Formats: sequence, C-alpha cells, structure tokens
Amino acid sequence: MSQQQWSIRKATLADAEGLKDCMVRAYSIYQHKLHGKRLPPIDADYREEIASFPTWVAEIGDEIVGGITLVPDRGYMTLANIAVSPEHQSMGLGKGLLAFAEAEARRRGFSLMRLATHRLLIEVATFYRHLGWNECGRDADRIYMQKAIPVSGHSDQ
Repeated sequence: MSQQQWSIRKATLADAEGLKDCMVRAYSIYQHKLHGKRLPPIDADYREEIASFPTWVAEIGDEIVGGITLVPDRGYMTLANIAVSPEHQSMGLGKGLLAFAEAEARRRGFSLMRLATHRLLIEVATFYRHLGWNECGRDADRIYMQKAIPVSGHSDQ
C-alpha cells in the first residue's frame, strides 16, 4: 500500500474510541505469546493519552488504522506507543509511522529516540532493528531500544 492511500494527522479527543479499537486489535494478535499477561496499550485510556501526549492517527478514508504516541523527555523522545491494525500490517504503514515519529522528534530538536517492546515479541524487536534501532537494555519483560536521529537546525521543544 502506498502512502498516498493513508494519511497521518494529529489525534483529537473524538478519535479516542477509534484509536483504542485499533490498538486493541493490533496488540491482541500478540496476547497468545504472553502467557496471560496483558500488554499495557490494551487497557490504556486513549482520551487521557491524546489529552496528555503528542498523539497521531493514521487513516484510510475515515477508518483509524494506526497510531503513535510520543513522550518528550530530557534528552530524548520516547516512542510510547505505535501500532497498526492487523489487516493493514505489512503494507508499509508501520514504517511510515516510525518515519513520521522520527521526523517529529527531529522537528522538536531531539537527536535520540527510545522505545520499549515486550521481550517475547521477537518479531517486533526485529522490525525495529531493520529500521536502525539498537538494543540498549533489557529487564524481565522488556527490550529497550534507541535510535540516533539527525537533528535539523532548529528546535521548538
């Protein structure tokens, strides 16, 4: 699927239900690997997330098919949440959302991005590695990754 068929826009509170539906569908495909544990995005309050953090949705027509949430921190931008609905995966949308997140971090003056993914979701970590992310730590449940991003000449953090 080409990027012309989907678009990314800033999320509004009116998007909370559609974003939650998309995220639940996206993360639910991994639940069988987690031995009864639930991934935090499944239970997130997306109204609160949209109100509190920079959040965007990806749409095809009027359907929310993906989303990202960024959390600015001291010295880096955290990619707190990214997902694409299962029926729209493997079409370049996840890669497009990551490129958008990197451009937004760069626009805000950050030169480093970080994220965490569940340690049992090997294919997710592999996806990030293929896009230039490097592992920088682990704990009992998560793999921590980071990516250096070139910064443009201005900042509006």
